[in-house]
Amino acid sequence: MEETETNNMNERRPKNIFVQGPIAASFIADSIEKHKSKTNIGGHSIFLGQVRADKIQGKEVSCMEYTTYEEMALEKMHAIRENIFDKYDLTCMHVYHSLGKVATGEISLFVFTSSAHRKAAIDACEETVERIKAELPVWGKEIFKDETYTWKQNLNG
Repeated sequence: MEETETNNMNERRPKNIFVQGPIAASFIADSIEKHKSKTNIGGHSIFLGQVRADKIQGKEVSCMEYTTYEEMALEKMHAIRENIFDKYDLTCMHVYHSLGKVATGEISLFVFTSSAHRKAAIDACEETVERIKAELPVWGKEIFKDETYTWKQNLNG
């Protein structure tokens, strides 16, 4: 996958990382499978963020609903990506984040980094996840089984 896409006027814009709903296991497996032809890669690191069934004030979370200001988030993700590539010797990086409703147990964040050696892939993946959680303007609404909700605060990830 390419880091940027081109529109009709040949202007570069950040790659869209957002998918509607949960990230399917088959999509994750396919992403991994596509890398077997890249024989200069020696290590991959993958982070999968899964929605937890937290209990808050006696209520259990049934799903998360993610929203964003997409243009701002894509620009910020592009900046994070460029910074990570400047800092680590990566071959490639793929990031996908859910929008809309994602049920407990489903995947809402997929970060996949690859490099010639494992340490760069592992360190880049970890820093990317931490920066996404701290900097990306994506908001999550925890929806409880009784259909009430609260806005998620990323204190512990």
